[in-house]
Amino acid sequence: MDEKSIRTLEYHKVTSAVAGHCSFGASRELAETLHPYTSLDEVERAQSATSEARRLLELRPDISVKGARDIRSLVARADLGGMLEAPDFLPIASTVEAGRSLKRQVAKLQETTGELPLLRAVAGEMYGLDELHSSIRSSIGERGDVLDTASPALGRIRVELRRAHDRLQELLRSILTSSTYAQAIQEPIITLREGRYVIPVKADFRSRIPGIVHDTSGSGQTLFVEPLGAVDAGNRWREMQGREADEIERILRALTSEVAAAAPELLSTVSALARLDFALAKARYAGRLGAVRPAMHEDVRSDANQPRFYLPEARHPLLRGNVVPISLELGGAYRVLVITGPNTGGKTVALKTAGLLALMAQSGLHVPTGPGARLQVLSDVYADIGDEQSIEQSLSTFSSHVTNIIRMLGAVGPRSLVLLDELGAGTDPEEGSALARALLDHLLERGCLAVATTHYSELKSYAHTNPGVRNASVEFDVETLSPTYRLRIGLPGKSNALAISGRLGMPREILERAQANVRPESRELNEMLQQIEDEREGAYAARAVAQKERDQARAIVDEARATLHSAAEERERATLEGHLKAQAELEEFRQELATLRREIQSAASAPEAAATVREAEERLRQLSRKSAPQRRRLAPAPVREITEGDTVIVRSLGSSGRVLSLSGNSAEVQLGSLKSRVPVGDLQLVEADASGRTPAARPAPRVEVSRPAPPMELDLRGQRAEEVERQLDRYVDDAYLAGLPLLRIIHGKGTGALRQVVRDFLRDHPLVDSLEGGGASGGGEGVTIASLSSR
Repeated sequence: MDEKSIRTLEYHKVTSAVAGHCSFGASRELAETLHPYTSLDEVERAQSATSEARRLLELRPDISVKGARDIRSLVARADLGGMLEAPDFLPIASTVEAGRSLKRQVAKLQETTGELPLLRAVAGEMYGLDELHSSIRSSIGERGDVLDTASPALGRIRVELRRAHDRLQELLRSILTSSTYAQAIQEPIITLREGRYVIPVKADFRSRIPGIVHDTSGSGQTLFVEPLGAVDAGNRWREMQGREADEIERILRALTSEVAAAAPELLSTVSALARLDFALAKARYAGRLGAVRPAMHEDVRSDANQPRFYLPEARHPLLRGNVVPISLELGGAYRVLVITGPNTGGKTVALKTAGLLALMAQSGLHVPTGPGARLQVLSDVYADIGDEQSIEQSLSTFSSHVTNIIRMLGAVGPRSLVLLDELGAGTDPEEGSALARALLDHLLERGCLAVATTHYSELKSYAHTNPGVRNASVEFDVETLSPTYRLRIGLPGKSNALAISGRLGMPREILERAQANVRPESRELNEMLQQIEDEREGAYAARAVAQKERDQARAIVDEARATLHSAAEERERATLEGHLKAQAELEEFRQELATLRREIQSAASAPEAAATVREAEERLRQLSRKSAPQRRRLAPAPVREITEGDTVIVRSLGSSGRVLSLSGNSAEVQLGSLKSRVPVGDLQLVEADASGRTPAARPAPRVEVSRPAPPMELDLRGQRAEEVERQLDRYVDDAYLAGLPLLRIIHGKGTGALRQVVRDFLRDHPLVDSLEGGGASGGGEGVTIASLSSR
């Protein structure tokens, strides 16, 4: 990428903002050295890392690399043989701990969501380094001191050191408190001189306390004396100090060696922590901007329906306050955009927004736009923006612009974006305009994308008449004498100099004279622009009215649908409540009937009881008809007669099967493992589609109830005779309520006792019309087929 253009677009301010969200030096370094990628694979990978980091923050808002430090210099020193000091090991331990914690969290979230594959791979490059971590934490305290537990020898030495120190202090305090030496002591304190404990003695009484003088006060009145009686104790204390220092050095060298041995793993951990923290920083920056992930591609072909470069509702990331978004596209119906309008109206901001967002996207940063942003991966972004005159190089504003543009021209191509501010300015307007048009022609020929700003009216006409070029303008409010910063594609800007002058109080006669001096073609152009703007505003107003009417119509339709839905729900609820009530009555009566049956079995000769049972059976039949939901009829009968082998739907069952045989007005149909003889009028032919497949049967609609539909067969094999009656009773009732015309009861052959119980029970059941065996191919005497009463 062109470094000069990158600086011009203030890309470094974006990377600095990202660096501000980083937690430690290594990740800040990644942010500050971030550069746009030019390969689609690299761009997509960087974008995916940012997206995953945003998702990670959604799942765990408090996640961070807290505790991580940039320990690379410490590791390098250890690796080169230098000894680390005790405090140096603390950031190493905390970095290892940060890596452990982050790796564990990312791995767990990846396992549960599967949404963090890239971050999980990065976290996999972190090492726990348990032995090194344990050695540091057991040897170095939180204040950076070497602990007594660092080695057994150090523990023993320090015990002796404290004893020696205590003995020395005790000797010195005894001298200070002795009345023998009271007159000679300048002040009753113990202090240090040259690493030895001393007491202050008056110079005049030097002979009173024999010892070694280690120092003298500035006035010469006080001598700092180590009494002879304390010299041996002081020597012992100093000896133990030396032994402690030697042991500490040995421990630190051992720890340093461990760090050196783990250098590759430590550097890998720091690198992975830095990349994860950098990804989190990009995610936090994207969240602050309200940014979105853009769709990236490498296609250099122009398509009116899918522009190569599309930024909807884009906002410049470095602007603060109420930023007016702009929508900009290139590489669709046009590749070059010419923006006109007043100074300070936002033309340059539009240029910088386009360029800076392209750089951000190719750096893996999400862009502050509305949904749907789509950007081509560029090989270069060239920007010539601002006043770049150079006194040192004797270049005027025009010369500096031309020099910069010449530098670009040889390199631009289909994968380039060129941004030109005030194209052709700084020289004679006629020649500047001609040069500007020639440059735009050249850029069109090179196939690049370009945005240019200008004040030249000739470029407005050029953009209007040349395919591949489109006018745009920044809006200006003449009433408030201020820009609105809105970018209008397809409409060139008009001059507002006279209107602004009038609003500011310019005398009318001067304005009229100025208006007369304007060239006719310029007046015609301004009038045309005003007419276009009026028509455009009218179209916008009409569109707004139409949209409002559509919204109102949609609201009416939605309200009607809601009313219909509510009515349908109410009807369904009423139907269900009635059915459930009838079903409850049926259940209650079934229990009464069972009680009567038991009473009859105990007194079978009583005619009154038999009459009561028949009366109860009739009532049960009536209640069953009342509670059963009505089946809906399917489509009319087929247009041709049904023959053997046809696939049909049995209307009464809502099930499909194959016709095995026809006999008069009835047909034998194979329904899964069950064969059933049904009336031909109850069958509907299923025609095959063009591929020869037959559509699956659609079950007849019914009112939903809490009890599931029963199967078409009941297997009682293995059950005892006395257990089956209640089960059979419930099954027959449920089948009748579900609308099944016949049932298949499997009881097996065995001794025939279970078969007899089943058939005796079904013969007496009020809902069963007839019984038959399973037939030779349907299970024989091991199966009973029961036909249920019609409703």
